[in-house]
Amino acid sequence: MVDPYKFDIRLIFAILNGKVSASINRKLSRNFRLNGLEITPEQWTVLIYLWERDGVTQQELCNATYKDKPSMTRLIDNMERQHLVVRISDASDRRANRIHLTKEGKKLEPETRRVAEQTLQEALEGVTPQALDVSQEVLRAIFQNTKG
Repeated sequence: MVDPYKFDIRLIFAILNGKVSASINRKLSRNFRLNGLEITPEQWTVLIYLWERDGVTQQELCNATYKDKPSMTRLIDNMERQHLVVRISDASDRRANRIHLTKEGKKLEPETRRVAEQTLQEALEGVTPQALDVSQEVLRAIFQNTKG
């Protein structure tokens, strides 16, 4: 068993409060703007999923991004206004919407992936590949132990 008193409580507190992810999101948002990309990190997470699986339901996007329905609805509303996605009623269930990329949404993929990769490289500066492997293993274990 891990001795809880060997933890850096400030670091654990920062992780639990989302300060690490918030810091990365701010950096990603800034990098998107600097590269003329008018999207948010939240929108980017939806776009990534749609680039892999276009035409999924809004509920599937909620599950994949850990967002509640009202948050996802607002996010999709904004993305529709930006002409990045469209909602199309599911042919087999008219109550469900399927979210599809527009041409504009598809065109963003190469540049946003490049900027996200650059941001990740900046965030990981000075972190060795071995430390990154261990960190990922630890975070996966914590996630598995706490999800549900």
